[in-house]
Amino acid sequence: MNRTTFGVIVGNRGFFPDVLAKQGRRSILEVLRKSGFRTVSLSMQDTKYGAVETFEDAKKCAALFAKNSEKIDGIIVTLPNFGDEKGVAEAVKRCGLNVPILIQAEPDTAGKMSIADRRDSFCGKISVCNNLRQASIPYTLTGSHTVKVTSAEFAAELEDFAAVCRIVKGLDKVRFGAIGARTGAFNTVRYSEKILELSGIAVETIDLSEILGNVMQLIDTDRAVKRKLNSIKDYVTTKLVPESKLLKMAKFAVVLERWIKQNELDGTAIQCWTSLEEFFGVTPCAVMSMLSESLRPSACEVDITGVLAMYILQLASGSPSALLDWNNNYGAEADKCVCFHCSNLPKSFFKTAKMDYQQIIAGSLGRDNTYGTIVGRIAANKITFCRTTTDDAAGIVSAYVGEGEFTNDKLETFGGYGVMKVANLQDLMQYICLMGFEHHVAVNISRKADAIAEALGNYMGWEIYRHE
Repeated sequence: MNRTTFGVIVGNRGFFPDVLAKQGRRSILEVLRKSGFRTVSLSMQDTKYGAVETFEDAKKCAALFAKNSEKIDGIIVTLPNFGDEKGVAEAVKRCGLNVPILIQAEPDTAGKMSIADRRDSFCGKISVCNNLRQASIPYTLTGSHTVKVTSAEFAAELEDFAAVCRIVKGLDKVRFGAIGARTGAFNTVRYSEKILELSGIAVETIDLSEILGNVMQLIDTDRAVKRKLNSIKDYVTTKLVPESKLLKMAKFAVVLERWIKQNELDGTAIQCWTSLEEFFGVTPCAVMSMLSESLRPSACEVDITGVLAMYILQLASGSPSALLDWNNNYGAEADKCVCFHCSNLPKSFFKTAKMDYQQIIAGSLGRDNTYGTIVGRIAANKITFCRTTTDDAAGIVSAYVGEGEFTNDKLETFGGYGVMKVANLQDLMQYICLMGFEHHVAVNISRKADAIAEALGNYMGWEIYRHE
């Protein structure tokens, strides 16, 4: 995961002790450095204490940010004292950056409220936010109105804000690939390319016949095919799968990855059944699992808005995402359910995993045509779940996000599966059904729901439900 770079604006106001601005600048730059973030900020030579107070200061800051626009992922406004709200707003407006903004205000200390010590950042933050709001500039607030930059609370705020920045940046001009037509029975995964395009999300399509046509042109001894075959065998145990089937998967993977590279795609959604099994003789699940594990998310059943949710989770956490079905109740436990897929889950989700055959499709097409699934029990972990969709009637992108956990509750079944516990699960299911969301949900081993809700709602302008 690339290191996040923040543009830092240190607010200052002459009525208040200048030394607070000097100390505040030093403190936040040190905290950001120790936390692994890069920074772009005015130097002590550019302005008084490297802070922004006057119109001239604002212009200098804006020019510096504009010069580094390709580097800056987000802006942090720190207020060691009241700060000058006009100077901050002018710097943000003039730099031309369309990035998330975090507003931090340093708290006063009881017993240090003389004219030499008092900050008034509590009040100054309100004024800065007022000016940004007047300019229709979105911004993010810390959980506490004032918070020390050196505190553990602010360190957590920084991690969440960095995730917000990664999501917003990652969704700018993102590109997904749709391989094959939507599976006929699955109206649930229909979506609007045009609505996605309005949010800067492009979809490239290719017919499954073109992929398979290129597969047929590959010889068994092709170097790329042999390398891919070895990587498939190294990924999980394949002792249950015939060599001829593994070779087909390798060829399919080579062609698919070439198309992904050629089109600079960030993720894919594939017609995973039943054409591939019936006419090619394998499932693509293992290939898709390997893509997702390598941070190139791949969704089942040509579910483009499903892979979008997978990608958002991946941007937030820097780790692989999976796509699952909300599949079964778990006995009479209202806050637990069974999540399942055939599966193409990344191997990092499992306790142990192996390659096997797709038991559902094998009932009609036979075991020999359905090898390639990655199966096993999902390991107990805390997770974030997310779903995005295009609401065609309203002309918007909408989403829900929340947190839960996979448990160790007893369960014996097939495919890739686990018991998920979510607080107030019945309320969530009511929302999903009433709003007409898909049966697929993207899942990530992380805790990033707040950052995702902030990025999608405040900065992308999507309709977002944060489940609690």
